[in-house]
Parts: sequence; C-alpha cells; structure tokens
Amino acid sequence: MSTYRLEQLARMIAWGRIAIGAAAMTAPVVVAAPWVGDDDARRPAVRLFARTLGGRDLALGCGTLRALGRSDQEARAWVALAGAADAGDALATLVAFAYLPRRLRWLVLALTLGASAASFRVAASLDGVPDPDPSDVA
Repeated sequence: MSTYRLEQLARMIAWGRIAIGAAAMTAPVVVAAPWVGDDDARRPAVRLFARTLGGRDLALGCGTLRALGRSDQEARAWVALAGAADAGDALATLVAFAYLPRRLRWLVLALTLGASAASFRVAASLDGVPDPDPSDVA
C-alpha cells in the first residue's frame, strides 16, 4: 500500500475516533452498550467512563489530524499513540471477554485490534525524518 493511501487510512481512523469521541461525550449509552450491554451502559458510572474515553478519543483524533498536516515525524508519534490506545482497548476487551455481551464482543475486539494494527502500520510507514523546512529551499 502506498504511503499516500496509508496516510488516508490514518485520517479515516482519526475522523472515526473523533466521531466516536463526540458520540461518547454526548450519547454515552449508545457507545458503551456494544461493550458492556444495554443495562450496564445506562449506569451513571459507565456513562461517566464512556464520556472520559470520549474525551481521550477526541484529543487523539484531533492531534493525529493536526500532526498529519504538519510533518511525517510529528504524525508518526500521534498515529502510534492512537494505535497504542486501541491496543489497550483490545487488551481490556480480551480480559473481560467472557463477561461481555455475546452478540457484539467479537465485533468490538475486531474493531479495536484492526484500528490498532492499521495505526501501527501507518506509523511504521512514516519515515520519521523531519520534513524539509520550506525556507531552506533555494
């Protein structure tokens, strides 16, 4: 896959993260239900936790988009950190897997693992070499 397509994938993941983050902040039950079930998602503590994760996702998504527009070096760190957050989500899902709603737990696991793997792949494709400063070009 070309670097351009990988960067587009990183942008799509970042926009998805922003959308999920905004949804978690405004409608935490909708976002939490696939993970913990409809009844538990309505609990005040679960809604609070969903909102805090929504804030994390908003920040990571916005930071990733900003970094992708600036330089490969800056984007590499943001994309990798977003992938690490998704890997943490996947690990937490695996730890609680037997207790999660049967109908969606595989989907949640697949989404978190897929987003993590894609982010790490994109981060690895970014060269890490600082982009040239336009003022240095003769």
